[in-house]
Amino acid sequence: MNYPLLHIPERPVKPRQSGFTMVMDKGLSLRQVEDFIEVAGIHTDIVKLGWATSHVTPNLKEKLAIYKSAGIPTYFGGTLFEAFVIRNQFADYQRILDQYDMQFAEVSDGSIEIEHDIKCNYISELAKQVTVISEVGSKDAAKIFAPYKWIKLMKAEMEAGSWKVIAEAREGGNVGIYRGTGEVREGLVDEILTQIPAEDIIWEAPLKEQQVWFIKLIGANVNLGNIAPAEVIPLETIRLGLRGDTFDHFLNLEKK
Repeated sequence: MNYPLLHIPERPVKPRQSGFTMVMDKGLSLRQVEDFIEVAGIHTDIVKLGWATSHVTPNLKEKLAIYKSAGIPTYFGGTLFEAFVIRNQFADYQRILDQYDMQFAEVSDGSIEIEHDIKCNYISELAKQVTVISEVGSKDAAKIFAPYKWIKLMKAEMEAGSWKVIAEAREGGNVGIYRGTGEVREGLVDEILTQIPAEDIIWEAPLKEQQVWFIKLIGANVNLGNIAPAEVIPLETIRLGLRGDTFDHFLNLEKK
């Protein structure tokens, strides 16, 4: 920090297990990645190359090398995993991970239907190769899971070898744990947290209102994902109570 301020929430240093900020790269250029790292790299824990954008991104190896040199791990979006699986190319997907020296992989079933035991088998197999982050929830707004099912799926995927589970919301923040308006399904989140430790979940929260809600519920060190590159610095100020949305929140906690 550039100057001292009292009553600021403590943030663990990287690499951290909680207080994660996962950033969505939807096609930044090499120069944009360098600029992003200069400004927000210190606050970024991991970068996801959204859905299957890595398939069409020019200079992919160079881009990944820039992130790696900055100490920021990367991974391909879960839709790429699904694109390989639906084409019976899982072994090819594993080779791609090695080819690009990926240390993380996302396993999801948001666009295709995979029997859950088969999905867990994919998680277990990939966990021998990389650190797996698995995603629970559908990209189809019409598919609404009951809380007990979210909990059951998350538990099974953690047991299969997932390092963390992602609560689906898409880049728009309007499916999964959110209603079509972007409003949080509060009862769903509360139920999930009765069974799954908060530090094991990355909540996709691309909208500021969603970020504020989770920070007020869980605290400054909640894991948040699908953050736009330009929103990393603003998010960090929300975590620290230095933006109007949470300005009084942590000051009030200090007075209790």
